[in-house]
Amino acid sequence: MRQPTEFDIVVYGATGFTGKLVAEYLTKRVANGLQIRWAMAGRNLDKLAAVRDEIGAAQTAPLIAADGEDVSSLSAMAGRTQVVLTTVGPYQLYGSGLVAACAARGTDYVDLCGEPAWMAEMIDSYDGKAKTTGARIVFSCGFDSIPFDLGVYYLQQAARKKFGASVPRVKGRVRKMKGTFSGGTAASLKATLAAAAKDPLVYQRLRDPFALTPGFSGPKQPHGMKPELDPALDAWVAPFIMAAINTRNVHRTNYLLQQAYGSDFIYDEMLVTGPGDKGKAIAEAVAADRSMGGDGGPKPGEGPSKAEREAGYYDVLFIGEAGDGQFIRASVAGDMDPGYGSTSKMITESALCLVQDLPNSGGGIWTPGALMADALIKRLELHAGLTFKME
Repeated sequence: MRQPTEFDIVVYGATGFTGKLVAEYLTKRVANGLQIRWAMAGRNLDKLAAVRDEIGAAQTAPLIAADGEDVSSLSAMAGRTQVVLTTVGPYQLYGSGLVAACAARGTDYVDLCGEPAWMAEMIDSYDGKAKTTGARIVFSCGFDSIPFDLGVYYLQQAARKKFGASVPRVKGRVRKMKGTFSGGTAASLKATLAAAAKDPLVYQRLRDPFALTPGFSGPKQPHGMKPELDPALDAWVAPFIMAAINTRNVHRTNYLLQQAYGSDFIYDEMLVTGPGDKGKAIAEAVAADRSMGGDGGPKPGEGPSKAEREAGYYDVLFIGEAGDGQFIRASVAGDMDPGYGSTSKMITESALCLVQDLPNSGGGIWTPGALMADALIKRLELHAGLTFKME
């Protein structure tokens, strides 16, 4: 049984753009009756107080000074709460000390990480410690990779009911998406590319679909790097920039669930661009686009307006193929832009799921799909504007 802590959740990085959205969402949930003890944390108490005023939180809402370069402050923060929710990325630059502190303290941790090489490093370094202390470290609790990780899980649950077994092949196909990727996502990509240029191990891990499944390597996976005509949709599909992280998390979920999807499981993700010559032309343009690695787009700490976030959406189709050629389809949709509005709700509900729905599950470095699964799907549908359905 877990020991009581001063707080249930500490939002670390609450003065950043996404961190502020998380704090605002929690404030609204509390105003609507949520019973939770929470605090905001960051380097500057004055800036935290300004955020508290801006989002309409109670003047008594606690503020905690913590700095990623001060290991003792991270340890002290981790010791005061059941869950640290961190939006402070790129995590390979600013996150290692916090993972270490939470693993040592037995404190749960959720983040928005889309950096598979760093995640592999953290698994190597802290999975054993987290299992010993009971800390539940859960990476990728935003648009990467919850809709995809839970979408595959949801489809496989339905496949077992329909076919009596999981399906060995699943395609993730992004049908619709409106909204920008976060500045944090762009910064993480740049940091990852820089690290890969310096370290052959990072480069190797980025190329490995099974980088997050230590000791297990499954069948060859589709690379998804070129436009192709998908016969299951009779439409063209293009490379999807987040596939490199989402696919790794899906394979880790399968690994943590003792190969519940099968040891021969194959999964890929691509962006649907449409039928015919027009669809092909769009797919080729998407494949040639290198803007995410450039200097355009939002910087960390920047993001779209409230109206832009609320005008965003996404819709992802999952197509499962059974061994005898039968198909099964499911979809996951979100009601706000993926990188900010929906992400801030998903990570908050992930933290709340640990506190309220799964208070005593085992420690280790988890995925949302392997640890929270049905409980988180229920929460996301009730509170976060996501829809899971069979098609």
